[in-house]
Amino acid sequence: MKLEDWSPDAIAVDFVDKKSWPQLLEKLPPAVAAYSAASGFEAKPGSLLVTPMGEGVAPRVLFGVEEKDAKKRDPFLAGKLAALLPRGLYRLGEGVADPQGAALAFLLASYSFSRYVAPKSEKPRLCAPEGIDRARVERIAQAVAFGRDLVNTPANDMGPEALAEAALGLAAKHGAQSRVIVGDALLAENFPLIHAVGRAAAQAPRLVEFTHGPEDGLKVTLVGKGVCFDSGGLDIKPSSAMLLMKKDMGGAATTLALASMLMEGGAPVRLRVLLPIVENSISANAFRTSDVYRSRKGLTVEIGNTDAEGRLILADALAYACEEDAPELLFDFATLTGAARVALGPELPPFYTGDDALASEIAAHGFRVNDPVWRLPLWDNYDSGLDGKISDLVSVTSGGFSGSIVAALFLRRFVTDPARWAHFDVYCWNPSTKPGRPEGGEVQAARLIYELIEARAGQGKATR
Repeated sequence: MKLEDWSPDAIAVDFVDKKSWPQLLEKLPPAVAAYSAASGFEAKPGSLLVTPMGEGVAPRVLFGVEEKDAKKRDPFLAGKLAALLPRGLYRLGEGVADPQGAALAFLLASYSFSRYVAPKSEKPRLCAPEGIDRARVERIAQAVAFGRDLVNTPANDMGPEALAEAALGLAAKHGAQSRVIVGDALLAENFPLIHAVGRAAAQAPRLVEFTHGPEDGLKVTLVGKGVCFDSGGLDIKPSSAMLLMKKDMGGAATTLALASMLMEGGAPVRLRVLLPIVENSISANAFRTSDVYRSRKGLTVEIGNTDAEGRLILADALAYACEEDAPELLFDFATLTGAARVALGPELPPFYTGDDALASEIAAHGFRVNDPVWRLPLWDNYDSGLDGKISDLVSVTSGGFSGSIVAALFLRRFVTDPARWAHFDVYCWNPSTKPGRPEGGEVQAARLIYELIEARAGQGKATR
């Protein structure tokens, strides 16, 4: 996940669109033009032409891109080069509108999960384009790869112990202060919902916490759902719904990827990371539907479905995040509801916040860095459905509607200031390969929040 030093000996890759292709064709050496015509290259977006090397003629690579006025443009289209190019050393040539974005797309597309099988072939390498922030591009790509590795690793190797070790290892690498609360110690320190969800698993539930950065920096707290595998508990999932449940710790992976970007980049941020980590399993002491637990905040919660466990562990963590020295910005990331995927699909995670200005900021950064999200409302009319009859609230509502919104409203009950908070209902999985996004585990929303936090930190104190 690194770029190579720039070299004039690297093969140039020129970007060309269908409109400019006829003019370029006329300027090519006759042998190259003839080969291009014979190959049927028309500069369609995503197409590639590699001309052979001849006497006195250097090899040339042409890559088709969208026209400047195209209605549909993929900012990561250059990522296709990682799969199309033969092995070798390349550099970006003419016609590249965004060299830094193209370099990032290339690195993100070069990722492969190789823990259990060696890469099938040597990948092409790309020189760092002149004038870009190379360190930033590599920092982001490596953090995303770290998060993808966590999501892709199955639960037999990425249980609560391993996920906690990965988090603590990242904290130690950057000199962050860390601690972990394990098993029954969660009860002693008043995290009853985290304990209830994870107590049935072979590996005990735990809460990882670490802090990093100057005490006078922008106070940011990140919370990530770390359900290493979700069987559904006693409300057990069908086998088809369990197939991807190794990714139910994607919120924690996203949080760690974002934390890596911030700490590696030296942002002037007082960062705090909270990861409630469990496996939602089944045994004699598993929590049950209709059980009532008192949360860290003091609110009693009646369990409506044991498969809605993520909001429970987040509730304790969010309440803890808001105590004493409350953050100026609070973000949580969670693979929380299937309803979010039904509404927006796998590529577009919904987010929720109590502040319109923060929502606009999030959306703008997401669009700018090609890390898209879409705001859904904290619709107050649905909030009363969470009111309990024998408890302060229930974990799920009785109807089957608005599942993602209801989950966000549940979390809001545990947040002191919703105007400083945003919740991201991420999917963390690419069902198929697209430019810059290989099939498998994915990190969503981290790149945009990295940009937002850096922008806020550069402005000084957060504003509303």
